[in-house]
Amino acid sequence: MPIQSGPAAAGSKKKLASMASRGDFAGKSALSRFQARVATPFAVVGVRTEGNLLAEIVYLPRSTATLAPTNALAERVWAQIEKYVADPEFRFKLPMKQAGTAFQRRVWDALASIPCGQTRTYGDIARLLRSAPRAVGQACGSNYWPLVIPCHRVVAAGGLGGFAHQSGGYLIEVKRWLLLHEQGAN
Repeated sequence: MPIQSGPAAAGSKKKLASMASRGDFAGKSALSRFQARVATPFAVVGVRTEGNLLAEIVYLPRSTATLAPTNALAERVWAQIEKYVADPEFRFKLPMKQAGTAFQRRVWDALASIPCGQTRTYGDIARLLRSAPRAVGQACGSNYWPLVIPCHRVVAAGGLGGFAHQSGGYLIEVKRWLLLHEQGAN
C-alpha cells in the first residue's frame, strides 16, 4: 500500500518516542493526543486519528491508562489490533494520513511487503532500495504506523537491532514480543 507525501510531525514523533522510552506519559497533555489507548500483551497502543485518517500509532508503557475509542476510526483500529493479537497473520486495512519523505515512504513500502513470521535486515532493505542500512534504520524508526507497517520485522545483521529510535528499554521488549508472536503463527 503506497503512502502519499504530506505534512509530517517528525520532531513531535521523536519527542513522543523519547518520552515513551523514558516512561514520561504521566502528563495529561501527552496522553490527550490519542483517541484510543488499547491494552495489549506487549504494550498499551496509543491511536491518534485526524478526521477519517489514522495519523499515528505509538507503543506506550503497559502502565499507561487505557482509553476506550472516542470515534469510529479509533474503534476500527482497536478492533483490528485485537484481530492481530489473536491472529498475527491478520492484515490491517486502515486509511492512513499522508506522511513521510519520499525515501521514508519507499522504506515503509518495502516493510509492508515482508511476510508475517519473516524478517529482513536493515542491509537487505538498503540493498533493495540502493541506500544505506543506517538510513533504512532511521526511516524504520520514523514509522508512524507500527503494526500496520511492520517495522519490527527489520533486524540488525548481528541481532535484534533497535526499535522506534531506541536501543533498549520496553520498546525492544515490544519488538521481541511481536517477532515471537509472528513466529508462532508459522
